[in-house]
Amino acid sequence: MKIPVEITFRGLPHSEAIEADAREKVGKLDQFCDSIMACRVMIESPHRRRHKGKLYRVRIDLTVPEQEIVVNRSPNKHAAHEDIYVALRDAFAAIRRQLEDYARRRRGDTKVHPVPTA
Repeated sequence: MKIPVEITFRGLPHSEAIEADAREKVGKLDQFCDSIMACRVMIESPHRRRHKGKLYRVRIDLTVPEQEIVVNRSPNKHAAHEDIYVALRDAFAAIRRQLEDYARRRRGDTKVHPVPTA
């Protein structure tokens, strides 16, 4: 399935390499859940720091049936996000985990604990 993807850059110039990396990562999400309807990725450089490197924020909105899954990786919590590829990797890892959980719930896979006999 071809996932419709919208990639937005804010506060930094458009980069074909970054967009290609994001599109590749979106394409891999299809193997975890085949009912993805749309995906929006926003890459932002919110701060103009003079003494430290820029920190990048990545937000991913994934639309699936009955739900919208959102991941927002903020630079305040993750100092490693001075590298935009690390910020993308972390955001897509988080959305993948949430998508896997969504797919498990939708399939009805639940953990069954053995009942103790007394």
